Amino acid sequence: MKRLFMCLCIVALSFSCSESDNSENLNNQSDSNFYALTVGNSWVYKNYRYNPSTQIYDDTGVIDSISIVDVQDILGQSYYKFRTLTTGNEEEITFCNPNGEHFEFLREVQGNLINEQGDIKFTNNNFEERLLNEYDWGTIYEILTEDHTILNVEAGEFHCINSERYAITSNGEQSPGLDRFYYASGIGLIYDTSSFASNPTPTIIRRLDSYLVQ
Repeated sequence: MKRLFMCLCIVALSFSCSESDNSENLNNQSDSNFYALTVGNSWVYKNYRYNPSTQIYDDTGVIDSISIVDVQDILGQSYYKFRTLTTGNEEEITFCNPNGEHFEFLREVQGNLINEQGDIKFTNNNFEERLLNEYDWGTIYEILTEDHTILNVEAGEFHCINSERYAITSNGEQSPGLDRFYYASGIGLIYDTSSFASNPTPTIIRRLDSYLVQ
């Protein structure tokens, strides 16, 4: 059950795809480039773990360095190739990425940030509840809220919108755990959380430490 609860926030994608420099068919790319989808853009995130003794979040030393390194053609559509290099996770901390290099392929379609399987990672304009996963013990959903939040993180102050991810158990009750994902227009992901469905306090929070966008 604990292993299944971890599915609330962990999404890992790694696929082997053909290389392509053609970016002409990045359909419906918004003029504002909300997700900062440009080759060469980069972000650095630090991971913080909740300390129940002090009730504060301690720096884990785990760092996710993310960059857009290429554009690849997948089944006739062009996707931005995101490279994540994670360091500092020798302890294999739950909810933090494992050390090493990981890749993800994303594009924007009508305000939705989607992967090559068509799954929505984030939406900036659809306020309908989205079903993410179904298990014997319950179902995981995500929904874009109507809130606008000013967040101050290490990289600066950002005006954000956010989505919420939660689980509904098989008896129809919402689990205490609730995760949030904050994005800022033209910058991308600013802040997110990772939780066990049974715990109202996020185990890990990740904050933008620095970035370079064109």
